Amino acid sequence: MTDTTARTPIPRIISVDDHIVEPPHLWQEWLPQRFKERGPRVERRRLGDMKWVGGAKMYEYELDVPDAPWCDVWFYEDLVHPNKRHVAAVGFDRDEMTMSPITYDEMRPGCYEPKARVADMAANHVDVSLSFPTLPRFCGQTFYEASDRELGLACVKAYNDFMVEEWCGDSGGALVPLIIIPLWDADLAAAEVRRNAERGCHAVCFSEIAPNLGLPSIHTDYWDPFFAACQDTGTVVCMHIGSSSKMPAASPDAPPAVAASLSFNNAIASLSDFLFSGVLVRFPELVLAYSEGQIGWIPYILERVDDVWKEHRAWAGVADIIPEPPSTYYYRQVYGCFFRDNHGLRSLDEVGVDNITFETDYPHTDTTWPNTKQVAEDMMGHLPPDVVWKIVRGNAARMLHIDIEAPPAP
Repeated sequence: MTDTTARTPIPRIISVDDHIVEPPHLWQEWLPQRFKERGPRVERRRLGDMKWVGGAKMYEYELDVPDAPWCDVWFYEDLVHPNKRHVAAVGFDRDEMTMSPITYDEMRPGCYEPKARVADMAANHVDVSLSFPTLPRFCGQTFYEASDRELGLACVKAYNDFMVEEWCGDSGGALVPLIIIPLWDADLAAAEVRRNAERGCHAVCFSEIAPNLGLPSIHTDYWDPFFAACQDTGTVVCMHIGSSSKMPAASPDAPPAVAASLSFNNAIASLSDFLFSGVLVRFPELVLAYSEGQIGWIPYILERVDDVWKEHRAWAGVADIIPEPPSTYYYRQVYGCFFRDNHGLRSLDEVGVDNITFETDYPHTDTTWPNTKQVAEDMMGHLPPDVVWKIVRGNAARMLHIDIEAPPAP
C-alpha cells in the first residue's frame, strides 16, 4: 500500500558544521611579509600508504616513496600534514572515500574555493554554512603545538582574516565565519574574539577537553577572559568532536571504526565538565555548541547530572558552585548538533527542541551532500513544520545572530 501521509517540507538549511580544506595560498597571501617564508606551505610529494594510529598523530606514512601516489602536503615547522581523500570525500563513491593521498586537482573545488562551495550548498538545499578548519585542526591546536609563538599568533590572525574577508566576504552571507584563537594565552584569545566580533564574526573554535592538549581546565579561572569576551560579543563557543586531539577508543589496536562510533564520548565528558564547572553560572549568557556530537546521548546525561547534583552534591564538590540542577544551564545555554540521529529525534522533549541544530558535514565522509534535503525529510518529515524549522534553520540562526524570516505558526 502506498503511504499517502503528508510530509513536512524541509526549509532551506543552515548547516552549523561543515569543513574547509584550506587553499594552498592561504598563509602565503595572508601572513605579513616577514612571516611568509616560515608560514604553512604546500608541496606536491609522493606519499606511501597511510596507517591509522589515532591520538594527536592520527596517521603514519612515508614521504617520497618512488612510484607512490602524488599528494599535496602541508609543511609547518616540524609538522607534515598530507591531504587525505576521506577528508575531502565529496564527489567520490562511498567505497572510494579511503584513507589515501589526494591533491587539490583531485578534490571537488567546493572543498577549498568559496564560490564553488556556495554552488554546492545551493545544489544541496543549504542556505548558510559554518566551516571548521583542517590544517589548524578543530580548535587551532596546530599553532599552539608549534614552537614559535610569534609566528603562531600571526598564523592564527592570518587564518581569521582569510576566513572573514576571503572565504566569507563575497558569499552574500551564505558562508559564516568561524575563527580560531591563540590557545596559549587567554587574554590574547579574548582580544582575537573581540577583534573579529567587531567585523561581524560571532563563532569561535574551542577544545572540548582542554587538558588533553596540556592546557588548563575550565575548572580554573584561566579561561575567564576568553569566556567573558565571548559572552560580551555574543560569540558562540563551538567544540567539535576531536578538538582535544584525543578520540576515544576501547583498545589501542582497534580499527578506526571504533573511534568513529565512539566520537560522541568526548562531547558527553565535555558537557558534564561544563555543567559542573560553574562557568555557565558565572557567565549566564555564554553559549556553547557541540559540533558533530549527535544528540541521542543528551537525555541520559542530563538525567544523570541532575541526579548526581540532587543525591551527591554534599560530597561531590559542587554544592557551593551549582545553585540549580545542571540541566537548567544546558537548556539555557547549550546547543547540540546532528546529521543522522533518529534516536535523538525520538527524544525531542528531553533533548530540547530549542537546543538542536543540523549539519551536512561537507566534505567529510559523514556528509549527507548532495542528498541532505532527502535525508532531513526521511528523519523529520513527520514532525510539525514549526519544529522542523527550528531544527534545520531557526535555532542555528539564533545561535549565530543571522537575520532570517519569521518561523511558521505552530
